[in-house]
Amino acid sequence: MTKTPVLVIAAHPDDEVLGCGGAIALHRDAGDPVTVVIATRGRTAEDSQSGQPQFTYTAAAMKVLGVSDFRFLGFPDQKMDTFGLTEIITPLEEVVRDVRPRIVYCQSGGDINHDHHVLFRAALVALRPQEEFLQSVFTYDTASSTEWAYPRTFIPDTWLDITRSLERKIAAMACYEPELRPFPHPRSCEALRHRAAAFGSMSCMAAAEIFMTVRRVLRNGQTPV
Repeated sequence: MTKTPVLVIAAHPDDEVLGCGGAIALHRDAGDPVTVVIATRGRTAEDSQSGQPQFTYTAAAMKVLGVSDFRFLGFPDQKMDTFGLTEIITPLEEVVRDVRPRIVYCQSGGDINHDHHVLFRAALVALRPQEEFLQSVFTYDTASSTEWAYPRTFIPDTWLDITRSLERKIAAMACYEPELRPFPHPRSCEALRHRAAAFGSMSCMAAAEIFMTVRRVLRNGQTPV
């Protein structure tokens, strides 16, 4: 069976889990190779409540989801707008050419966090449909960022059933313990369960993640499924 290379693009360590941790686990269940690229290393040790830099928790989270290929671009947290866009596009393009993904998941450009917005703009260029291997590009909902933005431009068109992978998503997020907040904050494990249930109920599923399609390209006689 042909496997589908998947690329997940995130601004900060934990965004990848918040936005599409369930999808990542399902892809790995199917045997799809998944690469996670994180633009920044997140909070420094000085800024973290735990005294440990945020990126140090990523390995444990990726192990829960079954991902061995995760990479950091090394940009400073909350300062991506201080770089020229081409400085972000260039390393992203290198990852895209290396991974040759068919499916890409990325931050939403309408999020309240400005790093997300900058990264999305760079990703749009790095993911131009000039490469034939690129098939689908989706943006994902990031708890405590997407829903807090205004105007609200994230309009989902795809609901993915993550009933089988929800608990792995929660366990992966728990690896980022310093980033968690007490319920009812949306970045709490309990709130993430409620969120998945609410998204799922929109399409009569027990739990779901939602996505907005940026582009879907069908080539060589492919038809929609």
